[in-house]
Amino acid sequence: MNKGPPLEARAPVLVVDDEPLVRILTVQVLEEAGFRVEEAGNSEEALSRLDGHQIAALVTDIDMPGSLDGCELAWRVRALCPAAAILVISGVAVPRPGRYVNAVLVPLSYALLS
Repeated sequence: MNKGPPLEARAPVLVVDDEPLVRILTVQVLEEAGFRVEEAGNSEEALSRLDGHQIAALVTDIDMPGSLDGCELAWRVRALCPAAAILVISGVAVPRPGRYVNAVLVPLSYALLS
């Protein structure tokens, strides 16, 4: 069964996190899994990387400095890249109830990753 083009031929995954160590780890894990990855340190940088480009997926932190948090970035990316998978993560922040429709919110403890 063909599930589409090989990972290296697909649009990249965009990782957005203002914490450099978290971003580096996330990028490393995705690259080791065979994904092409681009990274940004905040929402504004992420949107500039999207200018005219498609992504396969967005992985973004919720709580970031700047004019847009990760939740608002996810809404923008959904409008620009409707086929992209979106994963919003956080070690501390919890989105306001009702902010996402058809979303599954899964708490993540970084202690589980160590």
